[in-house]
Amino acid sequence: MVSATVARNIAGIFGNIISLFLFLSPIPTFITIYKMKKVEEYKADPYLATVLNCALWVFYGLPIVHPDSLLVITINVTGLAIELFYLSVFFYFSPTQGKVKVVIWLIGEMVFVGIVATCTLLLFNTHNQRSTFVGIICVIFISIMYIAPLTIMSKVIKTKSVKYMPFSLSLANFLNGVIWVIYALIKFDLFILIGNGLGTISGAVQLILYACYYKTTPKDEEEENLSKANLQLSGNEEHAKRVSA
Repeated sequence: MVSATVARNIAGIFGNIISLFLFLSPIPTFITIYKMKKVEEYKADPYLATVLNCALWVFYGLPIVHPDSLLVITINVTGLAIELFYLSVFFYFSPTQGKVKVVIWLIGEMVFVGIVATCTLLLFNTHNQRSTFVGIICVIFISIMYIAPLTIMSKVIKTKSVKYMPFSLSLANFLNGVIWVIYALIKFDLFILIGNGLGTISGAVQLILYACYYKTTPKDEEEENLSKANLQLSGNEEHAKRVSA
């Protein structure tokens, strides 16, 4: 019979692996930025938000706040390092205005985490009080992060196309939520449960949408042919305008 501690550790290790995949998923974006030598229309906002989210969960997992949360610390420290690397690439290839924005936001996030840490250690004396205070803040921020995919889901419904919602990423989001929910239930952790419960629901909705609209998604070849047809039609119209002129 596997003990609860061992089962929780196994769930946490699998959670670390799946979460790592999610943290690494933007790599193609940064390869594109590197090749173009500029950020174009890409925004730093998601990476700045993830830095703050990871920093808060790292603090939540510390022994002085919520003991026995080593696997929460390991994945969020890893995620924090990866996101800071992304931001360094983004910073390097950004225009001056973009660089200033990244620096200001990072300083603001450092100050905010510092204030949270100071208030936690000075105002609360027990692990329960500290984990409740920090946990509530973590859940608020992770809830805000889960609002972001709603725009993509809305686009899927409007266009009846899953082109901009990769199946692998949706599945990873769902599995990541499920495994961390299991982790939170084995040794009950309300805040990890709420945060990842939202992730599970978000991932499940994305998978349902994928199943509903996969068949109605235009294939690349059809889109290319349609684009060529539109281009040809546009060219014919332009030619007609020149002739009539």
